Amino acid sequence: MSADEPPLRGVRILDLTRLLPGPVCTQHLADLGADVIKVEDTGAGDYAPPALRALVNRNKRGLQLDLKQPEGAEAFLLLARNADVVVEGFRPGAMARLGLGYADVAAVNPRVVYCSLTGYGQDGPYCNRPGHDINYGGHAGVADQLGADADQLALSNLPIADLMGGALTAAMGILAALFDAARSGRGRHVDIAMADGALAHAVMPLATLASHGRTHRAGADTLTGGLACYALYRTADARFLAVGALERKFWDALCDVVERADLKHMHRSGDAAAEARVRAELAAIFGARPLAHWEARFARADCCVSPIHTLEEALADPHFRARGMVFESVHPSVGAITQVASPVKMSRHAFALRRHAPRPGEHTAELLREAGCSAETIAAWLEKGVARAS
Repeated sequence: MSADEPPLRGVRILDLTRLLPGPVCTQHLADLGADVIKVEDTGAGDYAPPALRALVNRNKRGLQLDLKQPEGAEAFLLLARNADVVVEGFRPGAMARLGLGYADVAAVNPRVVYCSLTGYGQDGPYCNRPGHDINYGGHAGVADQLGADADQLALSNLPIADLMGGALTAAMGILAALFDAARSGRGRHVDIAMADGALAHAVMPLATLASHGRTHRAGADTLTGGLACYALYRTADARFLAVGALERKFWDALCDVVERADLKHMHRSGDAAAEARVRAELAAIFGARPLAHWEARFARADCCVSPIHTLEEALADPHFRARGMVFESVHPSVGAITQVASPVKMSRHAFALRRHAPRPGEHTAELLREAGCSAETIAAWLEKGVARAS
């Protein structure tokens, strides 16, 4: 196999999702070589902001269908006959009401992997509730763990439930079901709830619960501020250092760099008052100099201390550049845009930007031809509004 034959080559995915979790999931799969077809309705379609749409839909083809019209549902089932995966993100039952639920698609393609990605899943008391990342994280006990303390819970611009609970969990489920379908010839209905995914990864507070009979609120647990050796410290120029010296050897090295050998015996003391005193000492030390000073001091020190970079700084970081994680592109609709490559690296496969995020309906005629539709049928459907091409 040559380097330009990605691991998911030949896998075809029909992606009906919008906004963030579903598109990120299918972009990961597209970056690994799957032929992802972004299916949008003929109205608003995926109403993600232009820059976000461009960033999470690369390497896909675009199709517009009105699934509420019988011919639109017919066209979708034609495409589904030769698809390996269908991904949808509507409320439970919405696709079945269109005649396009798992049972309907499996009737024409028994090996299909059909992933339904929702906030709360296909069943349970909350299954029909609307929500966003903040709601799923709230119900799952994850938002309770974010912030400086219990009175200052924090919002994250990296949506944990959407991306970890939704996008990555869905990709995991899809790949597992695909692997089995290749062996058995039978597909599965994969039910992914973002709230479930967030809850399933709350392993650190769960460990605290198991050990102490209760969780610690935000700011008080091992990784949220309870330890002076694992904390964020403000520098003189109002930037921050990330100190992650959980192990004694790293703590000793840190104390050597800041010339405070007297603090070595205070590592993970187990006493809240003592931790507060050490934290105050370090806050005064780090607060006396700007970030650049500390970055230079710790650059060669083996002690898990690093700067808190802005995204702009991270994109310019020589490490990520050397790893091929950052590249510039010119999107035909958005213009110049900085993108981040696939984080999955493996032998005999290299990430490539094969296609920019498609315009709505950019490949409609092409895909309907591939599904076996005649030129006359395609023209009639376009005229009737069953399909739309850009």
